Amino acid sequence: MRWIPLVISLGLAGCVATVEPSQPTQPAPAKTVRKAIPKPTNADVSRFKSVVQRVEPVAEQQCRARTRGANCDFRIVVDSRPNQPPNAFQTLDKQGRPILAFNLGLIASVRNQDELAFVMGHEASHHIRGHIARQQQNAAAGALILGGLAAITGAGSSTVRSATDLGASVGARTYSKEFELEADALGTLITKQAGYNPVRGAEFFTQLPDPGNRFLGTHPPNAQRMETVRRVNAGL
Repeated sequence: MRWIPLVISLGLAGCVATVEPSQPTQPAPAKTVRKAIPKPTNADVSRFKSVVQRVEPVAEQQCRARTRGANCDFRIVVDSRPNQPPNAFQTLDKQGRPILAFNLGLIASVRNQDELAFVMGHEASHHIRGHIARQQQNAAAGALILGGLAAITGAGSSTVRSATDLGASVGARTYSKEFELEADALGTLITKQAGYNPVRGAEFFTQLPDPGNRFLGTHPPNAQRMETVRRVNAGL
């Protein structure tokens, strides 16, 4: 585990602690007081290290068992920039090593070890299920389809570029909800095998605004995610 000032991502899958952007709003008045981002205490840091020691080997074992030729040597890092909204994500470094990144806001905001373990298991599951590569394939397909259609109609180069960008965005989002549910399901297993309560851990979702069932949204409704966790846990 390494504490670093900034995490540079080459691909991104499944930020469980962020909310999809809504429609633009008017700027807040100058005197508006924003909610302070919590800072992790010594107890929070100790809890994080303890969860890493238990979840990481289970995640790597599941990775080796479920993949062929994949890099299963997870590197867990902390984005130590202050005042960042709680966030966690999975990405890859330049050598293809899987990165599980957590920022200080998330480490301070989880209420117990079960929640932290579930978030960690969920993010590891994105790598095990190959979601970054699958998302890139979907984006490439969407770009090819819409860009190709624009070219066939005789559109200009700028219009073709815009259509290609739109197609890539739509393609990347097409199965993102399914990816989140897949990560929730496997994350439930990893959390359980690491000795934590995945149902209690998934209650972390109750701290997040419910994204609802938005068309081309990136995350499924919180209730659907909780149902997935309960169903998988009941079968373990």
